[in-house]
Amino acid sequence: MQHFKTLSEYLGYMELPSPEHPMLSVLMATKEDFLPCPRKSSPPITNECYTISLKKVVKGDLNYGRTKYDFTNGALICIAPRQVLQWDSSVVFEQKGFSINFHKDFIKGTEIAHQIKKYGFFSYAVNEALHLSPKEEKLIESIVENIEVEYHNNPDAFSKEIIISQLSTLLKYTNRFYERQFLHRKELSNSLLEQFNQQLSGYFESGQLEEKGIPSIEQLAEKLSVSQRYLSDTLKKETGKTTTEHLQLYLIDEAKNILLKPNKSISQVAYDLGFEYPQYFSRLFKKKEGMSPSAYREKYKMN
Repeated sequence: MQHFKTLSEYLGYMELPSPEHPMLSVLMATKEDFLPCPRKSSPPITNECYTISLKKVVKGDLNYGRTKYDFTNGALICIAPRQVLQWDSSVVFEQKGFSINFHKDFIKGTEIAHQIKKYGFFSYAVNEALHLSPKEEKLIESIVENIEVEYHNNPDAFSKEIIISQLSTLLKYTNRFYERQFLHRKELSNSLLEQFNQQLSGYFESGQLEEKGIPSIEQLAEKLSVSQRYLSDTLKKETGKTTTEHLQLYLIDEAKNILLKPNKSISQVAYDLGFEYPQYFSRLFKKKEGMSPSAYREKYKMN
């Protein structure tokens, strides 16, 4: 897989204009002009740059990692260094919007270098892209216009500080709009939780639990064709519980059924559920249910 270490190398490969700054590129369409389109196709590639792009795809699939982009016009794409990109000649880009590319070293030693790691939208698969309303799109574009003006100005002692400040504002608004998007995804999150539980049920019923142990969140997210971070964020926003908590609750519910079988020891119940250490199972059960597994079993017998 081809990897590009510098911004210039990456943009050159993409057949986009050379950057005016060795670590920063700002491309923005005006009412009269269009954005230059990237090369028509590419095998999987990676680079050392962040990309924030409002570039609309009219048709075709753009692969981002192991997932295909599925978004309509007006979606904001955020890509982090070393994430895999791939597309073919079936993709047709609309030549409006903007594209900001900056090398990861451009923000070294600044506050934004710490902030950017907290923004989950850089780790999302593309079918989780941010869909902007027309009002939000205008606000985002106004910030990018400020960055573009500074980008084209003659550099001085304040240039980088001003650009970094505007980038920080851009990312904060993007985060706000992502939070808004989650609030309007009740139907999606309910469906995702249902699919999550179906995956767990299928895993249990297929006997994989005994063979492979408790499934990881990464495995479950991959089965659902979403990223681990997105799965957790979506469920957390809607249910107040993370994917780990939902997995634990599922295991506890299964444990209750097995505990009702008198021929099973507590240790055997733990092993049946994929726990390597029975003590951990007992602590988790007590934490979630307020009583130990043996106390739960005794309470049931009394009833």
